[in-house]
Amino acid sequence: MQLPRLNFPDYEFKLQRSSDERQSLKIFDIIRKKYVSLTPEEWVRQHLLHFLVNERKFPQSLVSVEKKLLINNLEKRTDVVIYSSSLKPILLAECKSPKVPLTQAVFDQVARYNMTLNVGYFLITNGLESFICRIDHQSQSYAFLKEIPTYEEMKVNTF
Repeated sequence: MQLPRLNFPDYEFKLQRSSDERQSLKIFDIIRKKYVSLTPEEWVRQHLLHFLVNERKFPQSLVSVEKKLLINNLEKRTDVVIYSSSLKPILLAECKSPKVPLTQAVFDQVARYNMTLNVGYFLITNGLESFICRIDHQSQSYAFLKEIPTYEEMKVNTF
């Protein structure tokens, strides 16, 4: 598998081949503390996780990956959820393969998830482009931000 260069800093990932007959590539997830299949979406997710933890100083202990979520009696999974120290969700992130354009449908998917989680920020990324929004639930509006805030900035600016 050819792994594309993404618009995140370069990180040294732990990679390994699976021991089964397919010999698929796996990547170590720093949050789940295990090797997971290296799909294009996972490549993006691991870059985002490293970026959030290393560059934006999000505590690993407050990061959740592939959390189950019930929406209209359907079980879904969020890619990344960040919690405050009081365990309130503050950021919801959706990762897509670099080949998947970030369309209105992707934006709507995250918005539906957010109706359940009620976070103050949400992020969508395919590794090549990323969009982050700050949400004001009282006025039912959102504002696009130029960059992903640090954990401290996010805690202070959550509605």
